[in-house]
Amino acid sequence: MLATHVPLGVKVIIIFLAGCAAGISNGIAGGGTFLSFPTLLALGIPSLTANMSSSVGILPSTFGGIRGFRHELQVHRKLLKELVPTCVLGSGTGTALLLIGSNHTFSRVVPWLIGVATILFAISPRVTKLLAKMERAQDPGAVRRRSLFVGIFIASAYGGYFGAGLGIVLLAVMALTLPYDINVLQGLRVALSLLINAIAGIVFVIRGHLSVQAVLILLVGALVGGWLGTLLIKRLSPKVVRAMVITIGAITTVKLALSA
Repeated sequence: MLATHVPLGVKVIIIFLAGCAAGISNGIAGGGTFLSFPTLLALGIPSLTANMSSSVGILPSTFGGIRGFRHELQVHRKLLKELVPTCVLGSGTGTALLLIGSNHTFSRVVPWLIGVATILFAISPRVTKLLAKMERAQDPGAVRRRSLFVGIFIASAYGGYFGAGLGIVLLAVMALTLPYDINVLQGLRVALSLLINAIAGIVFVIRGHLSVQAVLILLVGALVGGWLGTLLIKRLSPKVVRAMVITIGAITTVKLALSA
C-alpha cells in the first residue's frame, strides 16, 4: 500500500490519472473499476468505501459513449426500454448483497465470473453460427430472448455488487443472444452500464459510504477518459475491438485472481 502521508497534490494527480485510465477502459470494453478501485485502496481508503467511491466516481466515463453510439442506440431504443426494469432490479439486488453480504466471499468468485465472461465473448461468433444451424423444436428467437433477460439480470446484479469487468460480462451476454455486430453491442453495453452503475451509485450516495474527495477527482478524470476511449473505439476495426475486449478481460481475470 502507498504511504497514507502522500502529499495531497500527488494524491490528486494519481486519482485523476486512475480516473482517466478507467474512463478509457470503459470507453473501449469496460473494466474501468479494476483500475480505479485498487488505486483508492493503495492510497489507504478502506475497501468498502473504495469500492463504492470508485463505482460513483467513474460513472461519467459512459457519457461519451452514449453520444458516440447515439445512432445505434436510437435504432434499438425499444430493446433498451424493455431491458430497463431488468437492469434496475438486478443492480438493486447486487447493491443489497454488497451492503449486507460478505465482501471476502464474493472477491474470490469475481475472477471466475470475469474469466468465464471473457471466454464466452471470445467464442461467441462460433457459438452464434452453431446455434443458427441447429434446428430446435422451440422457437430459437424465444430461447435467446429469455437467455438475454436472464443474462442481463445476472450481469446487472454483478455490476451493482462490484462492477469491475461489467462491460465484458454484458458484451458476453449480448454476443451470445443478439444477432448484432460489435458496434451495436458496444452501444448497448454503454447504455446498460450507465443505467446499472447509476442505480448502484444512487444507493451508495444515500448510504454515505463515500470518499467525497476521491469521487470528485475520479468524476473529472473519468469524463475525460471516457471521451477519449469512445473516440478511439469508433476508429478501430471490429476485429481489433474484439481483440482488445478479450485482452482486457484476460488481464482483469488474472489481476483479480492474484489479488483475491
